[in-house]
Amino acid sequence: MGLTAILFPGQGSQSPRMRDDVAAVRPDLLELVSEIVGDDPFARAEEGTNFAQPAIFCASLAGWQSLGRPEGDFMAGHSLGELAALVAAGSLDERDGLELVVLRGRLMQAAEEGGMLALLGPGAAEHALELAGDHGLAIANDNSPQQVVLSGAREALPGAARAAEQLGLRAMELPVSGAFHSPLMQPAVPEFSSALEQVEVRAPRVPVLSAVTAEPFDDVRRRLVEGLTRPVRWRETMLELHRLGVERFIEVGPGRVLTGLVKRTLSDVELVHA
Repeated sequence: MGLTAILFPGQGSQSPRMRDDVAAVRPDLLELVSEIVGDDPFARAEEGTNFAQPAIFCASLAGWQSLGRPEGDFMAGHSLGELAALVAAGSLDERDGLELVVLRGRLMQAAEEGGMLALLGPGAAEHALELAGDHGLAIANDNSPQQVVLSGAREALPGAARAAEQLGLRAMELPVSGAFHSPLMQPAVPEFSSALEQVEVRAPRVPVLSAVTAEPFDDVRRRLVEGLTRPVRWRETMLELHRLGVERFIEVGPGRVLTGLVKRTLSDVELVHA
């Protein structure tokens, strides 16, 4: 029998049920996140990254709890989800992880420069690098062969969208406040890096793959900081997990975003959602 990987989602996976799900299994976490944020992030998750990220983080850990806290053979997280995966694997304390998520969301929200453009359809991964280079953008998320997200100056997005459509792709600007996973996130790096230096990092109980490198975390602090400005290599991460023998993928937390991305990347694997 093949191995199992536990997957933790990132921003964009929020759902209306998140608060109720957390209240049902982790009322203590609901109280803690409201204390650290200074407000109920679930009620304001659609307002911005500063509320959405802590809400999704808590909902992901609650989903993991509702399944009996499985560890599987590997774990991985999409962007924000890496912090939930590292907490679940015992590499970070839960409170430390939550405080880092709150800070990360606030810093990313404050870096309100630029935007993001999703490229959708067969050939998205094939054409993304050329489109990014031609329009001065960065690849932010290599999610699947049919979904890549570009990031950069907002004024460059319409031209990139027109060029993508001429190649037979669908192009959609995302409703985000900044150019996430691009060099425009550099202003968030110093404070986040400093905060990471203050927390204890332990060896995880099971390997956690970094979506920055598509390999198991080697230097947790370094890779989490790099994740602010470098692309999410999710497609490559899933391919690497499959190469390592993973045949069963369990997505915990809100939404089914990751389940869909795995389905578009790998065949003949089992997909489970909490």
